[in-house]
Amino acid sequence: MSDLEVRQLRYFVAVAEELHFGRAADRLGMAQPPLSRAIRTLERHLDVRLLERTTRRVELTPAGEALLRDARTALDAVAAADRRARNAGRPAPSLRLALKADYDAGLLPLILAAYQPHEAALPVELTLGGRGDQDPALRDGRADVAILPAPFDRHGLDSEPLLTEPRLVAMAAGDPLAARASLRLADLAGRSLPDGTFADMEGRPSGREGAGMSPPRGARSWDLAQIFNLVELGDIIWFLPVSLARRYPRPGIAYRTVADLAPSELHIAWPRDCRSRPVAAFVDAAMTVAAASFPRIDGRPRMTG
Repeated sequence: MSDLEVRQLRYFVAVAEELHFGRAADRLGMAQPPLSRAIRTLERHLDVRLLERTTRRVELTPAGEALLRDARTALDAVAAADRRARNAGRPAPSLRLALKADYDAGLLPLILAAYQPHEAALPVELTLGGRGDQDPALRDGRADVAILPAPFDRHGLDSEPLLTEPRLVAMAAGDPLAARASLRLADLAGRSLPDGTFADMEGRPSGREGAGMSPPRGARSWDLAQIFNLVELGDIIWFLPVSLARRYPRPGIAYRTVADLAPSELHIAWPRDCRSRPVAAFVDAAMTVAAASFPRIDGRPRMTG
């Protein structure tokens, strides 16, 4: 049996995700009849039925569900290989670093300074994004290495912790709770975080770990200034790393400790099985800088409050 073609997988994924041949054809920019023929050809090729079709609906068979999972992975791998090869083949290749602006605990300038003298170093190209954009960029080939806060999807990645630091709560300076030097999560019951979850549910199954560091739902383009403005107005509170709070002192915002709030972990991550010398040099520089910049507790760099 001959190998599957990328085109066949792309056609199948579109139909499997839309569960509608017309919508899938529109998504692919093609007519519906040739798409239907392509799916029938793929089923004959595999000698299995992938889709159950009626006049009213399209459904995946067990074989179709299995192929969809693997097809997505295969297409992601092909796209990543394409992007990495194009970057490596450029006249002036770069090391593409994914991160969220200001989520580097102040380490980035020191890391870059430690990395550049290495014989394998390449010019560093920053790939900035919102919270949660860094690990997908590593998997799909848009980035070679990432500095990112936990938690993140570790599938297909290797990583090392750089720093653990306390988180604080940011609230309006006029908030009655701001009169207290230290709080507990229970004191924040009913207060909303930027993503709409309740502050006292932080870290629980019904909440999202690290929710306060995530962009608001439906508003991933919100920047720090917008979030700070909402905090100043008393509309929300926000959990953020102490290093970020130190960068943004604002008279309208009070930063307070929360005794039972989990700390923030900053990691460096790269694609699993990566054999790039520039990536290895960057990881080594990052870990060396983190270890030299902060005392080590329990085997890892840790910032005190």
